[in-house]
Amino acid sequence: MREVTAALAAVFGCALVGAAPQPPVFPRGLDTYLTSSVRLTPAERQSLLAGAPVTKILDADPSHEVAVFGAVWIKASPDDYVRVVTDIEAFERGENFLVTKKISEPPRLEDFAALELPEDDIDDLRACKVSDCAVKISQEGLDRLRREVNWAQPTARADANALMREIAFEYVTAYRAGGNAKLAVYRDQAHPTFVAKEFETMVNRMPELTIHLPSLRTYLLEYPSFTLPESTSFLYWQTVVFGLKPTTRINHVVIAKGAEGTAVVTKQLYASHYFWTALELRGLVPDPARGPGFWFVNVNRSRSDGLSGFIGSLLRGRVRSEAQSGMQAALTITKQRLEGR
Repeated sequence: MREVTAALAAVFGCALVGAAPQPPVFPRGLDTYLTSSVRLTPAERQSLLAGAPVTKILDADPSHEVAVFGAVWIKASPDDYVRVVTDIEAFERGENFLVTKKISEPPRLEDFAALELPEDDIDDLRACKVSDCAVKISQEGLDRLRREVNWAQPTARADANALMREIAFEYVTAYRAGGNAKLAVYRDQAHPTFVAKEFETMVNRMPELTIHLPSLRTYLLEYPSFTLPESTSFLYWQTVVFGLKPTTRINHVVIAKGAEGTAVVTKQLYASHYFWTALELRGLVPDPARGPGFWFVNVNRSRSDGLSGFIGSLLRGRVRSEAQSGMQAALTITKQRLEGR
């Protein structure tokens, strides 16, 4: 019997050693998403499985929206990424990030002490009127500028900056209490733009949320009345060099852990230029069959008034190309940073 056992072990051992290795595959949920929503080509799938970052422009309303997908394998812990994102002031600094400040819980006016509008924005605000303004601002904000800033005084620029800090503080305070209903109604164009409506339209067209993460979709639309288990969040503001003008933005970051991975979402609440709203969704998907690490899946969508009309039609190709190259660079930098290279 001992000889038979040894013989069987030798046979099956040799069979296992000589068997062809199984081709790598994606986790089931991720595979479904890549197949049905992103529609990666076989070549793109193989490139991603081989370790290269892959990016792709996604379907979106060409007159108002840009959407780009990116993914890469990162040999690090998802918790490592969560830690660096939570330290947002260190994570988004340098190069094009002029200022990044995390907002206190609850917010304080002092959180916005470093907010200084560019000189061009101050000059534009001096001349702003409803339906004709180079800075995205609500009618209430314009009314306050008229009432509270005396542009003839030598302190006008300092006074305008002080007022914008108050408006930003009041804006995030109102959002924390009332959610999307308190988001801005921009009056910089001929027709008012309701940020809440633009955000809802964008989110409802995202299969990542409507199909794969419905609870997160509900949270993004119904915050703060809807709570998301196993989640944390924070707000921050920043001034970043983008396009032709520095842009001040206010964002809400949500980190939610689930059975199949972790989602990190950045929801744009305000931008002084270019964008009505934007959403960056990052999925951190473990893959035990592949080994230590996670799939870093990033989807970036933004809605803007700059893509419509004749001029917008000429810019769309360039905007999409730059969005895709920006995603490629972000994937590479994130991978290198987390892997310590």
